[in-house]
Amino acid sequence: MALFGRKSDGTTATREIDPALVALTGAYTIDPSHSKIGFSVRHAMVTNVHGAFTEFEGSLDLNGTDPAHSTASIVVTIASVDTGAPDRDGHLLTGDFFDAEQFPKMTFTSTSAEELGGESYRINGDLTIKDVTKPLSIDLEFNGAATDAYGNERVGFEGGATILRSDWGLTWNAALEAGGVVVSDKVKLLFDISAIKKAPEAV
Repeated sequence: MALFGRKSDGTTATREIDPALVALTGAYTIDPSHSKIGFSVRHAMVTNVHGAFTEFEGSLDLNGTDPAHSTASIVVTIASVDTGAPDRDGHLLTGDFFDAEQFPKMTFTSTSAEELGGESYRINGDLTIKDVTKPLSIDLEFNGAATDAYGNERVGFEGGATILRSDWGLTWNAALEAGGVVVSDKVKLLFDISAIKKAPEAV
């Protein structure tokens, strides 16, 4: 089902409009209680540390008639970072990393969308961490749509992206005696999103 716009080669496929796709058209609110924004990063060259941001909000605007105009945005509260180790979380909030007191939010705002084939899509946009904004592309799988037990219309996506944290000014590190560094520059971002369709606004 084609939810988002152009193919990865920049062309637009000619296709009949799918009524099921058109039915998904509308504004959605990301449900934090059934979603996750996480990350993993190599630690001490031998293992991965996993973490997540537990406070965030966001929206999707799906356009089933013209999928290229679908959009997404997310605002993350940096202080909600959780890696399972309070001391490490505290260090992440300092100026060595996020400087959460001065820059309390991380944001992503989409600029375009692409269809990669099947249920795969790519959302291109701008990621802002601290005072740095850089382009980011997120590859997603559409997990489907359903009405939940409370009558909410939901859509689901999961996927991720890989970034270099130094591109956003997160450059702190320490050398290991055996060679290498404590924290990898490469960070994997993970998204598992459930969003609820908003009721149409009264005219």
